[in-house]
Amino acid sequence: THPFATDEESSPYSYSTIFDDSEMDSFDFEYDFCQPKVVTCTPEPDAFNPCEDILGYSFLRVLIWFINILAIAGNFTVLLVLLTSHYKLTVPRFLMCNLSFADFCMGLYLLLIASVDAQTSGQYYNHAIDWQTGSGCSTAGFFTVFASELSVYTLTVITLERWHTITYAMQLDRKLRLRHAVPIMLGGWLFSIGIAVLPLFGVSSYMKVSICLPMDIEAGLSQAYILLILVLNVVAFIVICACYIKIYIAVQNPELVAANKDTKVAKRMAILIFTDFTCMAPISFFAISAAFKVPLITVTNSKILLVLFYPVNSCANPFLYAIFTKAFRRDFFLLMSKLGCCKSQAELHRMNYFSAYNSNCKNG
Repeated sequence: THPFATDEESSPYSYSTIFDDSEMDSFDFEYDFCQPKVVTCTPEPDAFNPCEDILGYSFLRVLIWFINILAIAGNFTVLLVLLTSHYKLTVPRFLMCNLSFADFCMGLYLLLIASVDAQTSGQYYNHAIDWQTGSGCSTAGFFTVFASELSVYTLTVITLERWHTITYAMQLDRKLRLRHAVPIMLGGWLFSIGIAVLPLFGVSSYMKVSICLPMDIEAGLSQAYILLILVLNVVAFIVICACYIKIYIAVQNPELVAANKDTKVAKRMAILIFTDFTCMAPISFFAISAAFKVPLITVTNSKILLVLFYPVNSCANPFLYAIFTKAFRRDFFLLMSKLGCCKSQAELHRMNYFSAYNSNCKNG
């Protein structure tokens, strides 16, 4: 039975702090801020549902708002600028739009978790059943699984596109076109939606924990589902590593000097993608151990990974992939000039763009 289950109409938990007010005054603020509030609950909670608020730690409650606002604002800005740009929608731009949308969905998941945590702070025991068995938790779980899988898929496609562009830089007939990228990403969307929908139909479950991740591995099919996701993510990382090793070898070839622009993009994306997967490494490690029913950390401590590692990519990607690039700044100022702002900066970027374009044309 669910640890929050009760036959009475009253609160399913008998909630009381272990320390009284006079004792709590002796604790430093720093200790209180960095430790989850300790309470006693009846009936006895289990490993997946400790007797605590959704986020548990006070510092996580602060960080999650900062991260989700940054992720939503950054990715929304990237989507707005790229989709409204009057320049041609190239394959890299198209892939960046997909990545930004995936990261935007991750921001929505964090916003939903942060909002419910703020509303139920100090009394989550009264809302546990309604939240974890309701549509809100299912929606949050769908968002996070869909977003994470689409993000990993898109990062892999971006890397493969960079490798293909560098490897076949002199063979224009083999260049990846938008008509090729669209069905590839359509497959990624269908795959991500399918993976995210499965827990809604009994393959694992979003109701197991308060943060609405599919942690139910009791059934063999549910365990296989979790292992499939983790294995696919590891395979994606191996593919990315292999591609960038090949890219590094390829750019040493003096015949590829003409593709200098592509080599710069490839080097920048190599750093970014390795950073992404470095953030995902601890989550994958602990998740694989848990999938084999040998958990190395508690659910309470896993919430630190949820806030500090899991969404960092969604927060950083729009800035590192787009906002900090010259092309994005040009598109941004051109968009602002249409609204009557930043006209001088827009004109400067427009002149620089046509100057570089004419120079490239002269050089063939």
